[in-house]
Amino acid sequence: MAYNISDDCISCGACASECPTEAISEGDGKYIIDPEKCTECGSCADVCPVDAPKAE
Repeated sequence: MAYNISDDCISCGACASECPTEAISEGDGKYIIDPEKCTECGSCADVCPVDAPKAE
């Protein structure tokens, strides 16, 4: 199951620059992950300062 970014997101963009499949983009007030592109690698969760990306 793809990762999902929780409402804890502070829109810092750290996750987007680490995503190898470019599945993360800026959404309305927080970043979002395209589940079709997400490979569940965990790179986004590893760099997030507020632990917003969660495996669902």
